[in-house]
Amino acid sequence: MGNSCSNHLGIPPAKGPNQVGCTDFMMDHTAQGSFFRLYYPCQETEKAEKPDWVPSMEYFYGLADFMKINRTLSEKIFEYLFGSYKIPAYMDAPFKSNEKCPVVIFSHGLGAFRTLYSAICAELASRGFIVASVEHRDESASATFYFHEKTEPDLTQESLPKTSSAAVQDDLVKDWIYYRTLKHGEREFPLRNKQVKQRADECILALDKLTEINSGVAVQNVLQTQFDWTTLENSMDLCRTAVMGHSFGGATVIEALCKEVKFKCGVALDAWMFPLDDEVFPRVKQPIFFINSEKFQWAGNISRMKKLDSEVVQRKMITIRGTVHQSFPDFTFLTGNWIGKLLKLKGEIDPEIAIDLSNKATLAFLQRHLGLEKDFNQWDPLIDGQDENLIPGTNVIVLQSAI
Repeated sequence: MGNSCSNHLGIPPAKGPNQVGCTDFMMDHTAQGSFFRLYYPCQETEKAEKPDWVPSMEYFYGLADFMKINRTLSEKIFEYLFGSYKIPAYMDAPFKSNEKCPVVIFSHGLGAFRTLYSAICAELASRGFIVASVEHRDESASATFYFHEKTEPDLTQESLPKTSSAAVQDDLVKDWIYYRTLKHGEREFPLRNKQVKQRADECILALDKLTEINSGVAVQNVLQTQFDWTTLENSMDLCRTAVMGHSFGGATVIEALCKEVKFKCGVALDAWMFPLDDEVFPRVKQPIFFINSEKFQWAGNISRMKKLDSEVVQRKMITIRGTVHQSFPDFTFLTGNWIGKLLKLKGEIDPEIAIDLSNKATLAFLQRHLGLEKDFNQWDPLIDGQDENLIPGTNVIVLQSAI
C-alpha cells in the first residue's frame, strides 16, 4: 500500500512530454452560454505565469454555502489554507502540438467549479489532449458567473472594484450564481435530475464550441484573455472525443453519452448515479470506465452502475484502495495529513499514487476506445485492476436481485 503521504503540499505537475497551458473561455455572456477552462499542450515560454487555483473570493463564498458554514469565517480559513496555490499550467501560453489533439470534456462534482480538477486535466493535456473543464450553471457549482448588459442602476456602481483579473467588455456587468441548497421539504431527485440534464447539455455545448473553433469560425471570448484562439484552427481530432467527470460529473458523463453520440466513450470518477432516470441506462451505447474510491460507494449506487453492464460494449470498473470521494479533486494535495483526514479530503493512500493510477488507467482506456496511436497501452493492466493498490470491480457487495 502506498500510504506514506507526500510531505510537500501543492498540485503535482503533469508527467507527460508536453508543457501545459490553460485559458478561460466564455462564449455568449448570458447564463445560457458556454463557460470552461481549456487545458492544452503549449510552447515552452518564459513570460507565462501559473494562475491562482481559486480564481476569486466568490468561489470561497460558494464553498462556504455548500458546506453550510459562515461565509466571513470560511473566507479567512480558505484563504489561509488554499489562497497561495497555483495550477500546474501556464495561463494563456501559446498553443503547440505536432499532431491533432483528441478532445475530452470534463464535468465537475457537486459544489465544485472549473479549476478544482487541474491535476487530472493538466495530465491529459501533457499527454496531447485538449481538455475543456466546464463550469456548470445549473446551481450545482459552488459558484459561477455570467454577465448582463449595463443598465442605468449599474452606472452608479462604476466605482466598485472588478473581482476578476480577466478583462471584459465595458458594457457588461458580472452576475454570480451560487450553490443552491435543497429547500425545506423539497425532494432531491427532481432537482438533481433537472440539473444532470442541463449539465449534459453544457458538456455538449462545449464540444460544439470547440468544433466551431477547430473549423476556423471567428469566436468572441467574453473574457478578453491574451490567448490566440485562431491557433486552435484544425488542431483537434474531433473523431476522437470523450467525456469525463467526477461524482455528479460522473452521472453527467452517462447522461451526455446518452444524448450525444459524438462522445466515443466516457470515464466516470466515483460517479453518483442518483440523478439519472432509469430509462437512460439502456440507451447508452458507448464504452464506459468507472473508477471508484474505496470509501464512497454503496450497494445501491453500484447496482445502478451495473445496469450499464453489456455483453456488446466494454464497461469496466476498478476501485482504488485507500481512497475517499475527495481523492479525485485537487483539495487532496493541498491539506496536511491530519486536517486532510479530518475533512475527509485524504484517504489512507498517498494522494499522488492514487491520482497517478487513475490518470494512467484513464489514458489506457482512452487509447483503447479512441483508437490512439500512443504508448498508453502500457497501462492496460490497470483497466482490469491489476495493481496492488487496485481492486478489480468493486469492494462493495451487491446482491444480484438489486441489479
